[in-house]
Amino acid sequence: MENDDELLFAAEEETPQTAFPVAKTPRKPWKIMIVDDEPEVHTITRLALSGFEFEGRPLQFISARSGAEAKALFSEHPDIAMVLLDVVMETEDAGLDVVRYIRDQINNRMTRIILRTGQPGQAPERRVVLEYDINDYKTKTELTAQKLFTSIVAGLRAYADLEIIEQNRRGLEEIINASASIFKIQSMERFVQGVLTQLVSLLRLGENSFCGSGCFASHEEQSLRIIAGTGAFSEDAGKRIEDVLQTPILDDVNTAIVRHENHFSDEYIVLCFMSSNNRGVIYLENSFALNVFDKDLLNLFCANVSVALDNLKLANELERTQREVVERIGAVAETRSEETGNHVRRVAEYCYLLAQAVGMDEAEAQMLKEAAPMHDIGKVGIPDSILNKPGKLSAEEFEIMKKHAELGKKLLSNSKSRLLDASAIVAYEHHECWDGSGYPRGLKGTEIHIYGRITAIADVFDALGSPRCYKGAWTIDKVFAYMYEQRERQFDPDLVDRFLEHREKILEIRESFKD
Repeated sequence: MENDDELLFAAEEETPQTAFPVAKTPRKPWKIMIVDDEPEVHTITRLALSGFEFEGRPLQFISARSGAEAKALFSEHPDIAMVLLDVVMETEDAGLDVVRYIRDQINNRMTRIILRTGQPGQAPERRVVLEYDINDYKTKTELTAQKLFTSIVAGLRAYADLEIIEQNRRGLEEIINASASIFKIQSMERFVQGVLTQLVSLLRLGENSFCGSGCFASHEEQSLRIIAGTGAFSEDAGKRIEDVLQTPILDDVNTAIVRHENHFSDEYIVLCFMSSNNRGVIYLENSFALNVFDKDLLNLFCANVSVALDNLKLANELERTQREVVERIGAVAETRSEETGNHVRRVAEYCYLLAQAVGMDEAEAQMLKEAAPMHDIGKVGIPDSILNKPGKLSAEEFEIMKKHAELGKKLLSNSKSRLLDASAIVAYEHHECWDGSGYPRGLKGTEIHIYGRITAIADVFDALGSPRCYKGAWTIDKVFAYMYEQRERQFDPDLVDRFLEHREKILEIRESFKD
């Protein structure tokens, strides 16, 4: 290979490798694949990232010297978080062939791909970024140690967000499937396991945790027995909690139950659930300190599940819990784009109002209301530099931004849950336009699902009336005028007319859920 294919790190000031919290116990490493036919590239990359940790987890390097070897390694390591991928190896486009294999043949949309090349003329950046589903493009001569560090952090952060969404989708599906017969013992086990899966994935606690719950104190002689577990406690179902936990931890568990309050420490968490005739706790071994938001989320979660465990209110409270989980997952994307959780609440309420106005039955209107918060969930896969860019996006940046609709659909589709299926439709079609000028598929008129047409109106209305990093908030009169102007262009004209007929109710919703 020529000298310009060497990976060079320019001189720069010494900076700490990481400012992220270091785990007190070993945690599963992030898998990073280095694909390059130059041995020194592997050596210098490992050296530059020596000692690197992100969220308390180290890196595990996997090396491949050719595109063919990289493909084979993906079958052994399906959980690779990032690929540092050379373009020119055994062939001039071997790296691009690997990209096609990852995205199209094995349908892996999670792994973050950084394309590195020493010969940019053979793979022009603009063409490659537009035509291939990659996450970053670097020439080897520009990739300093600090820039490599920054790229790794950005990629791992995006991968972690996608991983959490996928794990929560599975956990939410488990809860929804169990809700029909929740008080049968098999369904209770599935419900608790689904709740545990959501907690562990949301807080990134790893696998070393378990869930215990009182099996109705009168039925179990006043003792708490473990219903389901994970990690080191996965085989402890049916055991009494006092036979598993040590005395100091048991004291905190008993105190939490007596005081009906949660216990947080740097080593473990005790979550207390109480209802009129049930009691229980979740114990989670922790490897890093929780922040205020984490604790607030757990406190709210416990309050909801406590109500859901009450037999008389089971059905209603389970539905409310599901709605809140969906709304909070939907708010992840809004948080990343410096918007507020109240945006997704307002959009949900506008969708519900409009669904009722067009005669949708109550069950379907409620379904749309619960699905609407997920409309922008695909934004978790969009780089922060684009998502939070002040000012207008370039044409290339906008093409990347548009991918969030398809990514959202892929994250939510193929589920047994009607709610997640509805959410997939909303995520995929809320940027389609009535006149066919929208994306991602350019659907026209009633080719667009009614969920997408309604959500498009609600989302645009709220976005225009709210400040964003790239614009100020419009006046409400200007927003209403725009909505009318765009009937038969961007929006379904009949839906716009129904929406504008309810101006007073719309303003009430806007006032009730202020940022």
